[in-house]
Amino acid sequence: MTPNPDETAWHSLDAADVASRLGVAPERGLDSSEAAKRAARWGPNALIEAPRPVMWRSFVRQLRSPLIGILFAAAVLAVALGEFGDATVIIAVVVVNAVIGTLQEGRAERSMAALRKLAELQVRVLRDGVESILAARDLVLGDVVLLAAGDAVAADARLLEATRFQVAEAALTGESVPVSKSTAALSEATALPERDCMVYSGTHVTAGRARSLVVAIGASTEVGRLAGLTEGAVDPPTPLEQRVRRFGRWLVGAALVLFVAVVALGMLRELSLSEILMVAISQMVSMVPEGLPVAMTIALAVGMRRMAERGAIIRRLSAVETLGSTTVICTDKTGTLTRNEMTVCTLWLPDARVVDVSGIGYAPHGELRMAGGVAIDADDAPLRELLCAAVLCNDAKMLLPNKEGAGWSVLGDPTEGALLVLATKAGIDLETLRSAAPREAELPFDPDTKMMATRHRFNADEEVRRVFIKGAPEAVLRLCAGSAQPAARTAADAMAARALRVLAFAELDDDSLDPLTTFSALTGRARLLGLIGQIDPPRDEAKAAVAQCRAAGIRPIMITGDHKLTALAIAREVGIAGRNDDRLAIDGAELERMGEGELRARVAEIAVFARVQPAQKLRIVEALQSRGETVAMTGDGINDAPALARADVGVAMGIAGTEVAKNAAKIVITDDNFATIVSAVEQGRVVYSNLKKVILFLFATSVDEVAILLLALLGGFPLPLAAVQILWINIVTEGVLTVNLVMEAPDGDEMQRAPVPRDDHLLDREMLIRVMLMAGAAAAVGFGWFAWRLASGTEVDVARTETFTLVVLCQWFNVLNCRSATRSALGVLPNPWLIGGLLLGAVLQAAVLYAPFLNEMFHTQPIPPIQLLSIIAAASIVLWIEEARKAFVRWLTRRRLALAGAVR
Repeated sequence: MTPNPDETAWHSLDAADVASRLGVAPERGLDSSEAAKRAARWGPNALIEAPRPVMWRSFVRQLRSPLIGILFAAAVLAVALGEFGDATVIIAVVVVNAVIGTLQEGRAERSMAALRKLAELQVRVLRDGVESILAARDLVLGDVVLLAAGDAVAADARLLEATRFQVAEAALTGESVPVSKSTAALSEATALPERDCMVYSGTHVTAGRARSLVVAIGASTEVGRLAGLTEGAVDPPTPLEQRVRRFGRWLVGAALVLFVAVVALGMLRELSLSEILMVAISQMVSMVPEGLPVAMTIALAVGMRRMAERGAIIRRLSAVETLGSTTVICTDKTGTLTRNEMTVCTLWLPDARVVDVSGIGYAPHGELRMAGGVAIDADDAPLRELLCAAVLCNDAKMLLPNKEGAGWSVLGDPTEGALLVLATKAGIDLETLRSAAPREAELPFDPDTKMMATRHRFNADEEVRRVFIKGAPEAVLRLCAGSAQPAARTAADAMAARALRVLAFAELDDDSLDPLTTFSALTGRARLLGLIGQIDPPRDEAKAAVAQCRAAGIRPIMITGDHKLTALAIAREVGIAGRNDDRLAIDGAELERMGEGELRARVAEIAVFARVQPAQKLRIVEALQSRGETVAMTGDGINDAPALARADVGVAMGIAGTEVAKNAAKIVITDDNFATIVSAVEQGRVVYSNLKKVILFLFATSVDEVAILLLALLGGFPLPLAAVQILWINIVTEGVLTVNLVMEAPDGDEMQRAPVPRDDHLLDREMLIRVMLMAGAAAAVGFGWFAWRLASGTEVDVARTETFTLVVLCQWFNVLNCRSATRSALGVLPNPWLIGGLLLGAVLQAAVLYAPFLNEMFHTQPIPPIQLLSIIAAASIVLWIEEARKAFVRWLTRRRLALAGAVR
């Protein structure tokens, strides 16, 4: 019987004991029959996926809105009064909104499914004594898995054999430098990042080869445990959801007050109860912008589509707006802000010369120049010796661009790959040099000695042999003789202060045929060749993206598992941290000593968190949220998943990101580009801005209808609008405009505005002023027209039809007013969707006025064309009043800027 993987510290057992406990012979592997039994018992090697959303549940979720609740109540009252047509129209609006939301969420899930359907991971397994290829999900406990450079690790496994074996564990631990592995058992208390005898699912091999024994699969792996943390994270309500909830409560109260007021005034006027109840219901519906839920859903869907075109898949519709409200972006470093490609940037030679290297990444394009820009001779002897050592004491390979369009890449350790790129920039032919100096022996890199050595034969006739040594400066310098050590130590410290990864190189002539067995035998015999400094460079667009974030009022924070000095250097390079203040960075140990109060107090000033653990990332996000920040968390690693889920909006990377990170996030960036996040922020702000325009339009038109009715009731006039006409205005005429208003193009200054506060109101002070101005003008024109026409002896039905048409026309002019708060409606480029909506609205309104069967249904009379021109002219007053306000605002802004310039 195989043991429960959750109950065994496999890293504390020697390899033979592990094999015995799992009941497998390492040299043969499992028998197929035994593997089948274990698969039946333990299940597939796959994380437990969250159940796919059921369509009917998604549909029901769309109905959980205060606005939808009010519409349901209005529909019920309409049915009770026998107005089944009105009730049908209201319910139709509700259903259309829910269907749109359901379809869009379904589309997002299908996009994520397509992202997951990459080529299924294949692994090499020893079964029945024969090496075979299996799907990773078919691995079972006790399988012997063969690993080599370039392989992905598909399950947690104990190493049985390892030759120069290194694994990149950035996805799990955040450490960007590959970790050297060995087979020796360790203390049971050894922390996960230091378990050198283990490999973990979600990581990948960068160098060497190994034979390993699977000890945990699926949910029992370290990946699975982190996925459990993700499931326990609380998903906070988005800012938009919070605002709509507050807005809905306010609307419920306002609609009920209006209903009571209209009924009371109607009874005082001794109108029939059925007529006044139906008008009161119509006014309650008028007060509630029933077009808002549809417009909101479509606005978010449009934002989702625009983001998808730019490489961002939205998994939750409301996350579109949330990203636009973000005040803090917590970003990982490795692969997100940086290229995840080590690059040599500085050389130090024993004669104290410093050589600068240009170019970044694995493409061998760049130059070697002396500090100050002076060219260095390609045949410079000290330089050639250093580069020769860098190429020969190296296990990596450079891969040329292929026909499919993939660029330069490296097979093996990125640190060693960067050395090959350096040599290629200097004009060295790698294959020629390696052929001329074949490797005869080696001492593989040892994490204890922090060195590697190789012996090469340079002249086949004279049997000249040389040993090259590569490793940490402090280790290599201990082997060297001569007077260069003090200067080399000073140079190494200076490089480290710049957060460079520093390697020292040395060589010695060796005519001995003795095996190359220990480094101690080389002590005092080596000659220092120089130092090479590397860094994982920032992405080209990262600095500009960070600058855009700051201009938009968003504070970027780096949260990484990498070394503090390295993280701080990159943060300074891209603009996240200042140049001279080391207090801006803390590491996981310092964070652990902080109490919650101290963290909340200091989190506003810290720019870099380094060497952090998953639980600490959660603490950071929660501390920021406790200060009222709207937090976006970017990441690609398994260790990012809990914080991705807890953040207001988690942003995962689609290419390098683990499946756990993608499932935890609300947005997936398909190109792994930090700049794409900035573009998504801009689109989120466009969405919110367009929603505000819709709200402004809906309330300006709703308030004027309420004002006209109340003025008529208070003045003793007949009702100026029939109940069915009010419903037509609010559901049909508005409907063809609100949806199209959300298609407005960006204003162009979205990324110069401050983030929307979490407690922002959907109707802010400026918007209320504009609502009162536009609605007041429309109400004055509408009621004035109705009163004037009645005073001139016009029949009530004719005056009511004209007032009905005038109110509709006022809405059309107001939708033009709402396109911009400052720019003239006559100077803004046309929105083709809005023009189409206006034309459709004109056709529908003409049908209501001139189609006989609709005349009877809507209590209308045909209006002569001459009279219609007068009504259009009267309705245009609302446009000219708003144009005057905009002109005044523009003048006031120019004057303020002029005064500010004069003061400076």
